[in-house]
Amino acid sequence: MFDLIVAGHLSIDSIFLPDRHVPFTCLGGSAAYASLAARRLDVSVSIISKVGEDFPKAYLWLLQKEGIDLSGIVNTKAALTTHFELKYDSRLSERNLHLKCRAPSITLGDLQKFALADAVHIAPIANEIDYEVVENLKRRCEILSLDPQGLVRIFDLDGNMIYKELQDKRVLELTNIYKSSLKEIEAVTGFSDLKSAIKAVHDFGVETVIVTLGVKGAVLSVEGAIYNIPSYPPKKFVDPTGAGDVFIGSFIAEYLRDKEILWCACVGSAAASLVVEAAGPLSLGDKTEIFRRARWLHEKEIKG
Repeated sequence: MFDLIVAGHLSIDSIFLPDRHVPFTCLGGSAAYASLAARRLDVSVSIISKVGEDFPKAYLWLLQKEGIDLSGIVNTKAALTTHFELKYDSRLSERNLHLKCRAPSITLGDLQKFALADAVHIAPIANEIDYEVVENLKRRCEILSLDPQGLVRIFDLDGNMIYKELQDKRVLELTNIYKSSLKEIEAVTGFSDLKSAIKAVHDFGVETVIVTLGVKGAVLSVEGAIYNIPSYPPKKFVDPTGAGDVFIGSFIAEYLRDKEILWCACVGSAAASLVVEAAGPLSLGDKTEIFRRARWLHEKEIKG
């Protein structure tokens, strides 16, 4: 039994940053970022994913070194790992996402070795998880968290991404905690107004809704109240990839300890501020620094 299971494809990310002439290639995928964040806060974590023969063994070693269980990662022979190119604009505020290749979908058969977990976070990145898989995982946990980004993406023949409407909204009925970006919640609900979109997600029975807003922080909606969660000012802003995933991984870690909901969100924001200070998912710092930044947010920005 694990505290947290994260389901979604690991990926190879080629990140084009405005101050670099060549891409930075690293471990990617929401599952990687969320798992590493939760693990830094001493949560036991296992990943359910599929990769191809091209997935670097060094990435597996890094995850294992962090103490993450890898028994649910299937290496599919004669297949390639999900691989993205991410090209950021000069302000690091917008990006173009290009899918180079995609690993096979996660199926019910890939879940057989897992029993129970306190929480499961569903984190697809390229439509690799369907409703039946989510429903099966829901039966194994007390808390199901959903990031729908991979469910509202379609890719043309050249791998270019556009947003689509969420096709199977039944997944929201299984969800306790929802997290997405502003563009993604608009695709999920069809509402461009944030409050209307949040209400639409709650109407499916979702208790907690989080919408990340980049450098503007996040919005947290729970029990009829909406809170603005500020971002912690990072020492430098290098790479925004995975910041939202780090937010939810850290949020869940504290949520599982029954911490106050605004504290959980401050921890998420604090951890996200660390990962953007360097390229890739490993610049998370330790929990001492995460909690120091979280306390500053909680005491100065929330209570103050």
